[in-house]
Amino acid sequence: MTHPTHAARETRPASAGGSVRLEPVLLAVTAAALTAGGGAWLAGAGDLADLFWALGTVFAVVPAVGWVIGALRHGRAGVDLIAVLALVGTLAVREYLAGALIALMLATGRTLEAAAQRRASHDLRALLEHAPRSARRRTGTTVTTVPLSEVAVGDLLVVAPGEVVPVDGRVESTAAVLDESVLTGEPLHVERPRGEAVRSGVINAGGAFELRATATEQDSTYAGIVRLAQQAGAESAPVVRLADRYAAWFLPLSLAVAGLAWLISGSAVRAVAVLVVATPCPLLLAAPVAIVSGLSRASRLGVVIRDGGALENLGRARTLLLDKTGTLTRGRPRVLDVTAAPGHKPAEVLRLAASLDQYSPHVLARAIVDTARERKLELSAPSGVTEEPGRGATGTVDGQQVSVGRLDPGDVRPAWARAVDNRALLDGAAVAWLTVGGEPAGAVLLRDPLRHDAPRTLRHLRAAGIERLLMLTGDRAAPAREVAAVLGLDDVRAELSPADKVAAVRTERERAVTVMVGDGVNDAPALAAADVGVAMGARGSTASSEAADIVLTTDRVDRLADAVTIAQRARRIAVQSALGGMLMSLAAMAAAAVGLLPPAAGALLQEGIDVAVILNALRALRVGQTARPALTPAAEALIHRFAAEHDDLQDVLEAVRDAADRLSASPGPDALAAVAETHRLLAERLLPHEYAEEHQLYPALAPTLGGPEATATMSRAHSEIERLARRIATHVELARADGGLAPGQLDDLRSCLYGLNTVLRLHFTQEEENYFSLAP
Repeated sequence: MTHPTHAARETRPASAGGSVRLEPVLLAVTAAALTAGGGAWLAGAGDLADLFWALGTVFAVVPAVGWVIGALRHGRAGVDLIAVLALVGTLAVREYLAGALIALMLATGRTLEAAAQRRASHDLRALLEHAPRSARRRTGTTVTTVPLSEVAVGDLLVVAPGEVVPVDGRVESTAAVLDESVLTGEPLHVERPRGEAVRSGVINAGGAFELRATATEQDSTYAGIVRLAQQAGAESAPVVRLADRYAAWFLPLSLAVAGLAWLISGSAVRAVAVLVVATPCPLLLAAPVAIVSGLSRASRLGVVIRDGGALENLGRARTLLLDKTGTLTRGRPRVLDVTAAPGHKPAEVLRLAASLDQYSPHVLARAIVDTARERKLELSAPSGVTEEPGRGATGTVDGQQVSVGRLDPGDVRPAWARAVDNRALLDGAAVAWLTVGGEPAGAVLLRDPLRHDAPRTLRHLRAAGIERLLMLTGDRAAPAREVAAVLGLDDVRAELSPADKVAAVRTERERAVTVMVGDGVNDAPALAAADVGVAMGARGSTASSEAADIVLTTDRVDRLADAVTIAQRARRIAVQSALGGMLMSLAAMAAAAVGLLPPAAGALLQEGIDVAVILNALRALRVGQTARPALTPAAEALIHRFAAEHDDLQDVLEAVRDAADRLSASPGPDALAAVAETHRLLAERLLPHEYAEEHQLYPALAPTLGGPEATATMSRAHSEIERLARRIATHVELARADGGLAPGQLDDLRSCLYGLNTVLRLHFTQEEENYFSLAP
């Protein structure tokens, strides 16, 4: 598949995109000419030195004129125009050394930007190699791989598990299970029965299915979205670079001073001297050095920025628009909770489901297996496994007939199963039911969870000056509003099409410099329409990476806060360097205008100014203050340790809730046994974990977070957890002494169990957001 979006995007920055190969050659030639001329001058061959310097000047004039003409065609008169006038002026009055020095400055600045563009393009190519370019076409019993351009309406295609649907079509198999989140943002899978339409760009989340093409590549949904992105990118205003904005007033001022010097003195040499010291080297060199230093700092954190214009705009941004699925959430389902039927335990439900799902390619099955392995459950090898797309898997595990998937809608469900359905509706979760011997034995609830680093990232973005945070999503309104409420967003707009997102971006751009962050195919047009488009490139779609100015190559949204901090610092240093250098140049221009500075001496003085402002600009390479505090290796190791323990302790949290549910349903011996088992898990696993956090993790984090007060609230939660655990232990002891639970104990014990479950889940979430998200 071709990528017109990328081409359109490259027209936006005011750079020398088409002359990338010329700059290194220009730098080498001008440097060699200046060096050779210097050697000849030291050897006493003044004429030969002038020849070398003149050749270097002429070699720079030709491409510089081309750059100026190109800029003027786009209505811009940038910094290169002063450089061209100074170069031509030095040739006219035979000040060849000054011309060679200016030529070297011009070549150096251009080479810096060209190198940054090449690096960004190189890093992005790896992200763009995975675009769908072919399809599996079935002819009779033969399946052959053909280019997408050869697919015609009516062709029968085969879409393998995990593949992207290449063109719009109609399901020809019994059913297809699809992940449509890249188009709609909806994280839950959908089932499309035979005869139903399927759009290109969605992912096959089930078994292989047959698709009857109803559109060609160019007429399909995916191509239409790419065209919308191309149109949005083409309509966006070109980036006006910082250097060109300053040149807008520095250029006429320099020409006016040079003209007045010539007019008053009658000496063309004075005019050239003014132009020589007016050569905007702080703009040609210092500003690009600061910006490129910022690009380098960002790239070390896994943030690929296409060019300096995008970095400058990011540093000026005041509005941030975010997609939900894959951006604020992880973009893939995770186990939310495990519920067991009476007579079963949640850990055993998860173990049986994961054992069977080991052979399934389904995305939900992979989430169940991953969770079981994280909790270190011993999985069994299933046998006789069969899978029906849209229904689930069936097989034998430990001699029992087990199935994982959907329940028959016509079956009568017990009270505990109806409660699971209600909770799934409230939580916006998918349910994978486990049946053993044909009877429901439990359920695994799955949901696309919020990224742990999302709340911290948004707090730091607000602190960095982002005034407005909005969510734009194709997902349903209810889950979108829930995420927005947790994160404290200013507004949320749900159930949006790609065109709706573009319209929202354009509206926000009228108010302030706007950044759009997304990862799906449906986000690509909005990324192209924004002042700065940011793609979650680690697992995002090729289309979004193509349309973006910035790609986060690591699967962490907190890198965005780092990038904003780096961009603001680099831009601030660039402004300081440019303004400081221009003020010194203005003083030198005044001296040249009254005849105190000849052109060659002016060029050398300008070199001194350049050294000063470049050294200042190089400060952008330093780390500075970023969104994430620096951790010691010991603290980082502790974070990883306790994060792993959180995963391992999820079954304890489920046991607490399960015991409370059993106590509510039937407060008999079985319920008491469940409470006693929960007490054992709390005493042997949970409380030691909390004690270790309090006495190892929190002291290690305190210096990084500013002192022990930063963890005081979390320490208070530890105290509450211990208090509730002791209260549950007391109830167990009383029940054992009395031969069972007394009626007066039930309400308080239920309250303790449900309260402990709530406190634990909130406490775990707070630690994961505030502490665990600090570690890479």
